[in-house]
Order: sequence, then structure tokens, then C-alpha cells
Amino acid sequence: MAAGLSATITLKPLRLHHQPLSPFIPKPTPTLLFTPLRCFLHRTTPRIQRMKSFTVCVLMEDPKHATNIETEAEETPPQANYPQAVSPKMVEKLARKKSERFTYLVAAVMSSLGITSMAVLSVYYRFSWQMEGGEIPWSEMFGTFALSFGAAVGMEFWARWAHKALWHASLWHMHESHHRPREGPFELNDVFAIINAVPAIALLSYGFFHKGLVPGLCFGAGLGITVFGMAYMFVHDGLVHKRFPVGPIANVPYFRRVAAAHKLHHSDKFNGVPYGLFLGPKEVEEVGGLEELEKEIIRRTRSYNSS
Repeated sequence: MAAGLSATITLKPLRLHHQPLSPFIPKPTPTLLFTPLRCFLHRTTPRIQRMKSFTVCVLMEDPKHATNIETEAEETPPQANYPQAVSPKMVEKLARKKSERFTYLVAAVMSSLGITSMAVLSVYYRFSWQMEGGEIPWSEMFGTFALSFGAAVGMEFWARWAHKALWHASLWHMHESHHRPREGPFELNDVFAIINAVPAIALLSYGFFHKGLVPGLCFGAGLGITVFGMAYMFVHDGLVHKRFPVGPIANVPYFRRVAAAHKLHHSDKFNGVPYGLFLGPKEVEEVGGLEELEKEIIRRTRSYNSS
């Protein structure tokens, strides 16, 4: 920081009074108007002079600051003329992130294809098996598909409650990994996906190997949980946290609102709201965060278009 020094020098009016001349010099007589002595005294008598005050400002520059500026100017090349150098650590970090995304992408694709194919085959063989006698079990079929839709919607409310009451409470030691920078392709929070898959597999197995309305309802419930889990993985892990590319899903307007709402959950601007995913924008609107939601949507849209 440059150091400034200001000094004010005020000169008071200088008053020099006429001193009597030496006694050897006689005083001029009033009758002599233009005598040489009078002219001499007139020229040598000092006048009263007034000098106005003035301020002297001295600006001193800190030599350390000047040196730093010069050093930065010399060491920092213009960005327009020279490309920005990338450190080896940054190159290593980008390569690691790329490898992690590829690993998770392979896992997501394999699980999605595996689960989807199994679900389709299970539905086909189950109803073909039910109709071997020639009679179509309409009630069982309707119950299966109705409970599939109901279970998928109900999982959103279950996930919202569990997220708030369990994951951010007694199970925070596991869920905390999701709120911190991830190291590696997976995190401890992924265990919850496996936990939710256990009842889905159990319900699907029971409904697949048994006939009747109740097994059909169980099969439908397991199918609904599976559908919700797949949608959650693509929107939450892929679109929101960009753990793998999701393609055209990113262009769906409502999914963009969902992603922006979930980002507000990670920012803790509204005490953790929203805790749900697909109904997250509605939760944000209920707490008066619609303006912040729109700002986050614009920010994510610009970031997505620039990338």
C-alpha cells in the first residue's frame, strides 16, 4: 500500500517595523519633499508583506508494493497472447475424474440394462404363465400395474421422509459422504440404493413364483420400486451430480427444475429443503424459495450450454 505524507506549512504575515536610523543620520525635515536622503529612506524602508498559507503534499510509494506490482506484471503474461498453463496436478485430477465417471457409467448402464431386461421378462413370463389355462386374470393384471404406479409414486414420499428423518439424523455418518467431495467413483451413501433394492427383489421373486391376486400385488410393488430406483439414479446421480452423462434427459424442462431444487438442498439455504427429489420444486415453492429456484435454473442452464 502506498504511504502518503501530507505536511502543511503556514507562513504567518511577516511584519517588519521600521527601526529608527542611526543617530548619525539626521531625520528628514518635512519641508524637504525630494531630498536625496528622503528618497534613500523611502527606498530602503521595508514594507509589510503578507504571504498566504500553502500546503505541501508529499506522496511516498511503498517500495515493496511497487516491487510486487512490477514482479506480477513481468511474471504474468497476457492471457490473450499466451495459453494458460495447466499444472500436472490438474491434469491428474481431470484424468481421475474422467476415469471415475466412466466407471460409474459402466455400472449404471449394466445395472439399468440388467434390471430392465429382467423386469420386462418377468412381467412377460408371469402373465403368460398365468394365462396358460386360457383364462385372463384381469383383476390380477390390473392390481399389478396399479400397484406398480402407486409404489413408484409412494417411493418419492418414502424417500423424502427417510432423507429427513433418517439420513440427516441417525444415519448421517453414512449420508455425510454424499455432502462432501467424493473420492473415487463410489461413496458410502450408495449403500442406500442397495438397501432399497432388497425389498424390491424380494417382492418381485415372491410375485413371480406364485399365482393369485396377492402375489400379483407384491410383484407390482416390487416393479414400482425398481422403476423409481432407475429414475432416481438417472436424475439424481446423472443429471444433478453429473456422475455419468444422461443425454437427452438433461433437456427435459421439469428435470432441470428437479436438478436445481436438489442443488438448493445441498446449499442448505432453506434448512435442507427439499428432501424429496421429483417433488423437490414443490417443496421449495412451499417455503418461499421460488426466486432462488429460478436463479439456480438459469445458472445451471448457462453452465450446461457453455460446457
